[in-house]
Formats: sequence, structure tokens, C-alpha cells
Amino acid sequence: MISDEERSKVLLEALPYIKKYSGKIIVVKYGGNAMVNETLMNNVIDDIILLKYFGVKVILVHGGGPEITSLLSKVGKKTEFLDGMRVSDAETAVYAEMVLAGKISKDIVRKLQNKDCKAISLDGSDGGMIRAEEYDNYHGFVGKVRKINTEPLFTLLDAGYVPVVSSTGYDRNGCTYNINADLVASSIASAVKAESLMIMTDTPGILKDKDDTSTLMKKIFVSDVPELMSEGIISGGMIPKANCCVEAIRNGVKKVFIIDGRKPNSIIMETLSDVGIGTMFVE
Repeated sequence: MISDEERSKVLLEALPYIKKYSGKIIVVKYGGNAMVNETLMNNVIDDIILLKYFGVKVILVHGGGPEITSLLSKVGKKTEFLDGMRVSDAETAVYAEMVLAGKISKDIVRKLQNKDCKAISLDGSDGGMIRAEEYDNYHGFVGKVRKINTEPLFTLLDAGYVPVVSSTGYDRNGCTYNINADLVASSIASAVKAESLMIMTDTPGILKDKDDTSTLMKKIFVSDVPELMSEGIISGGMIPKANCCVEAIRNGVKKVFIIDGRKPNSIIMETLSDVGIGTMFVE
């Protein structure tokens, strides 16, 4: 328990951030342990509701790789990854859509609704929101974002809802594509000119030494990212995340963070305090 004096200090510290973000849009990419740990999941829900009470407009984008893999295993389909992305035939893309839009998205909405927070789930085909195209010639029905239609998002935000977006899209032929959730979050944040984009991970952020959490890089200039990649400091699964952060900054998103979703209330800590717990990308 904290004292009344400590509680007052916390609220006073948060006040300038509340004023700054009120009425603005924040895009949160929700993933990792925060999606499978019930306590962390409830913390994320509470963070979103608190931001909404302060007048912040939140768009929540999610993936769901482990649950997709689990369903594919149950139906007898092997999972193959290439360059960190799931190779998907047409059937796999449909199963991914079932898991993301039919289960995970609905579960998140129910949790928000149960705490009196209005929320609606969307996938890429709803309102023609995410037009996709083939990522390359090797991954099958894995897509990249071609265009974001912001109208469904702004309509819901203006009506007081939290849009919960699953990372699928469709092409002009009606084919479904499974899309990397970081890429969807970055594309949406860019399209709506969000004040902030937060990508939740299972690491503290970008580390100079991946085995030493004390080497967290709290600020990275986008111009330094290629060198950090060549040095191996940004490597593996962090490369596409960093690329999404860079693209968001270059497309007008004012602040972009990679934050540790394993820490309780990490969204609030990064948004409404002086602490800062992850890596911030800046122009």
C-alpha cells in the first residue's frame, strides 16, 4: 500500500501527460506473455480503460501466433516458419483468421465490455479496413499492408469505442492474408496519425547486450537503426519490430516505443509517468 502523499505525487506526475494525450490516439500492439498470462492480460485491460477515462483514444491491435499454431496442430497441419514468419497456404490463412478474428479478438472485447468499456472487434475485411497484397513469393498467403481505410476506426473512436483489430487483411480478389501484427499496428498508427505507438514484447526493449538487461537503450534515433542491425544489436525477431517503429516515425507518428509487456501496467508506466520502461524511437 502507498501513502496518500505518495499517491498524490503519482497523480501530479501524471497530470501533464494526461493533458498531453487527452483527445489523442494511441495504438497498442498487444502480444507476447501479456496475451497468455491472465494477470498481465487484466493489467492491459485496466491500462486501456484508465487511458480511456482520461480521454485518450486507444486502438488495440493483436496477433496470436501460439494459438494459431495450436489449432493447426489439432487439425493436422504442420507449421513452417521462414525469416520469422509463418508460411501459409490458403487453408492456413483461413485458420489464422478464425483464431484471430473469431476467438482472440472476441475474448479481448468481452474482457473490456465486462469492465464497462465499450469495444468492438474488427478484422481487415470489416469496412474494407485493411487492403493487403502478397508479402513475397515464398510465404504464400502472408500479406503486407497495401492500404488502411481509416473510416471504420475514426467512426468507432468518435463514438467512444475501443477498436480491437486482428491482424488479417484481404486483396481485391477477396483472398485472406495473415499479416504480422507489428506491421498492422505500425500501418494503422501511421494512417490515423497517432500520437504514440507502443509495441509490447517479452523483452525490456533493445539491449546492447541481449543477456544484460542493464544495457537497455532507452532512446534510439531512426538514423542509427541500420548500424545497430549491422552490429547485431538489433537482430532476429527484433528486426521487423524495429523496422515497423522506423516506418511509423517517418510516417508522422510522434512517439514510438517497444515496451516490456511482462511488466504490470507497462502501458500506463510508459504513457503517464516520467519513468519510461522501454526503448523509444525518435526522428
